[in-house]
Amino acid sequence: MKVFLCLVALLFVPSLFANDDLELEANMKNTGLAFKNSVEATQLSEFNTAIDEFITLVKRSKSATFHKAAEQSLQGLDKVIAKAELAKKLANEQGLDAAKGPLKAIDGLRKQYHKLHEPPGFWELLFGK
Repeated sequence: MKVFLCLVALLFVPSLFANDDLELEANMKNTGLAFKNSVEATQLSEFNTAIDEFITLVKRSKSATFHKAAEQSLQGLDKVIAKAELAKKLANEQGLDAAKGPLKAIDGLRKQYHKLHEPPGFWELLFGK
């Protein structure tokens, strides 16, 4: 009976540790959707709603545990927030077209910082970096 209880307990332990990662993954998917909505917005009110949600979700991502390159990841999130706030300011002052530059920069930052968290490839696992 003790062995059975130990096995059951071991089955649930990985899910406890994976909870942060799953929450971060879900948050990032929602962040991507909010970003897409802000890029595709045709009215200023629609844009402001989407970019505000995007900024909120990125700020929430900063509280996650990054297992690899944590300091760089947090710096990247700060850069994304700054660009999003700039996009909002420009859109409100000059119109939606003015926000396109910072929004493109956000997409570039996304690509740059996602490379930090890509899982290792087959050859990297086999031979290391």
